[in-house]
This record gives sequence, C-alpha cells and structure tokens, in this order.
Amino acid sequence: MGSSARDLAAATPATRDKYIDLLRVASLGTVVLGHWLMAAVSVGDDGRAEVGNLLAVQPRLQLLTWVLQVMPVFFFVGGFSHAQSYRSLRRRAEREGTEGALYAVFLRARLQRLLRPTMVFIGVWGLAALLLQLAGARGGLLDVSLRLVAQPLWFIGIYLAMVAFTPPLLRLHERRGWGAFGGLVAAAGCVDVLRFGFGVPYVGFLNFAFVWLAVHQLGFLRADGRLRRPYLLAGAGLAGAVLLVACGPYPLSMVGMPGERISNMAPPTFALLCHGLWLVGGVELLRGAAGRWLRRPRVWRVVVAANGVSMTAFLWHLTAMLGVYGVLLGLGVRLPEPATGEWWAQVPVRGVVAGVVTTGLVAVFRGFERGTAVRRVRGVSGGVRGAAAVGVALCLFGVLGLSLVGFGGLLEGRTAVLVAVRVSAPVAVAMTLAGWLLVDRTGRA
Repeated sequence: MGSSARDLAAATPATRDKYIDLLRVASLGTVVLGHWLMAAVSVGDDGRAEVGNLLAVQPRLQLLTWVLQVMPVFFFVGGFSHAQSYRSLRRRAEREGTEGALYAVFLRARLQRLLRPTMVFIGVWGLAALLLQLAGARGGLLDVSLRLVAQPLWFIGIYLAMVAFTPPLLRLHERRGWGAFGGLVAAAGCVDVLRFGFGVPYVGFLNFAFVWLAVHQLGFLRADGRLRRPYLLAGAGLAGAVLLVACGPYPLSMVGMPGERISNMAPPTFALLCHGLWLVGGVELLRGAAGRWLRRPRVWRVVVAANGVSMTAFLWHLTAMLGVYGVLLGLGVRLPEPATGEWWAQVPVRGVVAGVVTTGLVAVFRGFERGTAVRRVRGVSGGVRGAAAVGVALCLFGVLGLSLVGFGGLLEGRTAVLVAVRVSAPVAVAMTLAGWLLVDRTGRA
C-alpha cells in the first residue's frame, strides 16, 4: 500500500464519492477472480494442453454470471467519473475562454491511465510473441496463451468508445435527462427485434454502442443524484432479464460461451442490458451501508491503493494465471479433470499463486498507470479537435481488433474479422499506437 496511498487517502476531500471508487475496484476484482475460476485447463489424450470454460463443463453454474458479470457496474462508474471530469474541465475552459480545446484535453486526461499501461502490455507481449515465433516455440499452452491474454482488451475498446461519446451524450443528458437514457434503451430493444424477429444481418453489432452507452448513461444520472429509487431499477432489470431468458432466444449465461449460436455478450443483447440495470440498482441499494464502512481510515487506504493499480492488475491477470498453469505443466504436475473434487480443492491454491504472480507484475508495471493533472485548458483549432477524434477511433478499432486476433501468428499474417473487416495483429497494434500518439499530442497542444 505504501505511504503514497496513505497520503492520498488522508488528502481525500470530504465531497468525494468514495463508494464510486470502491465499485471500480470491486468490479475489476470480480472480473479477475471470475476469469481465474472459469479457466478449465486440461491435457488431452494427445498430450496437448487445452483451456476450456468451467461454465461449459458445469452448465448449472452459468447462473453465477448473473452476479459475477459485473462489467456493467464498471461502465456505470465510468459514466459517473466522465461526467464529473468533463464538467470540471468545461468550467475551467469557460473561465479561460478556451472551449475549443475541451474535447482534445478531455480525451487525453481520461485516457492516460487507460492507454499508457495498455500500450506497455501490448508492447511487451508483442515483442515476446515475435521472439518466441522466431525461435520456433510452438504448441502446448503457448499457442492458447498468445490468443487468450489479449481477449480482455475488448473491454478497453468499449471503454474508449464511452470516453469518446461522453461530451455529446452528456449534453443530451443535460437537456433530456431520463429521456436520453430511455432513447438508448429503446434503440437497443429495436436492434434485438430486427436481429431476432426479422433476421436482419449485422444489425446486432449496433448494440455494442446502444447497450453499453445506456449503462454508461446511468452514471450521468447518478452524478446528478437522479437515481433515487434504485429498487425500481433493480426490480425491473431482474424481471426483464428473467422473462427474456425464459421466453426468448437469449441464453442463461451473461458471459460468452464457446460454441454458442447466440451470446448475450458479443454482440450485447437486450437481456444483458436488463442484467446491467438490475446490477446497477442492486449496488445502489448497498450504498448507505458501504459508505459507513468506507469511513474507516484503514478501509479507505486499501481502496485508494487498489485504485492506483487496478488497470495494471486487470491487464496482466491472465498472464499470471496462464503462467502458473505453464509452470505446473512444465514441472510435470498432473492437472485434474475440471469440476472434479480434486480440481475444486486446488482452486484456492491456484488462485493464491496467481495473485502473488499478479502482484509481482503490478510491482513492475504500475508506474505506467499514473496520470497527470490538467493545469490549463489552451485554445486549439478545429483541425486539432478532429485529429483527437480520429485518434480515439484508431485506438478503439486497434484494441478491439487485437482482442480478436491475439498475439499468435505474427509472421504468418493471422487475421480475425472485426465486424466485417479482417485485421491482423501488426495492423491492430499500428492503429492503436498511431491513435494514442494523436490523442496524446492533440491533448498537449
């Protein structure tokens, strides 16, 4: 935790919403633990290591995703934080008469702590994958790892889109309030009607925007103190999700499952939106009790310390987990069949070891997660604002593309389909790097 976390905790202003910080840490921590639990590594009859999904081995456990699929909570927290940050910068720009700089400065300020550790992660894994391929290392758990470690980057891509859309959607929220949220919910419902009712191809991809931005919009409402009846939100969301899964084409699992014809996640469905509504309402119901708990200095110091490294831990947690399995296989340790009694008995041990390895990786890479304060909002031209928008778009598509194709097959030109376009890992990395440089330079202009 260290003295820096203690100093930051002591300097926390009384007006800060500590519960939002707790939700950010808790949601990312739940995702990490969920990934560690769901990974079912086994060795086939041919001696090859395979990474399956515990929820596919034990389908009745898919109901747990209604609690453990907490990405909606993180995006809800993002909406709250983005609204606060943008309004603070807007007030400063209005005082200084430099509103033209606002978008570029906002993007850079919000994306520093997100993209810098992400670019380091991509650089380290990209270089390692290239060296391994040049050395002829293949097979075993390696090929699977080169694909899997990049998958969590989809979350970075969606979050980038939310930051990029914050200014126009926040203005819409300030004019329409709940109406803006309702419009996004209605749009998500219409997409599913077209997709499942009329079989319209590709239309489902629109819900990557409508579903997640609707959850993000709830963060704006929370920032304005307008989520006054969270029990109604939780009840409506839970009832809607139950009805849609029971009577519609939607699967039970709120995370993607291997071999599924329909996934609630990719692209997101209206059932996942209802799930997000019930989760947001549920965590809001716990706000009072959690607020009292956060008044304890020691608890708040832990939250502050965890917040300072949460993105780094998220990026590297699969590397740690797969590394643990790789060492076990390298030492010749027999892996029990997933979901057996012996497998469950080893879960706590593997989790603790993966936690220790993740802590070591965080100690190495945590310095890249630090942001810098915006001291002044300077005036810039419209062309620079456009360049910032292009930059964040390049980052978004580059990161999403890399999450699909992974780090394997760099020299073979392996590709994956992003919506309707084929992308390779080198192209995705180049897009991400170029986009980040644009965002960073325009925000400094």
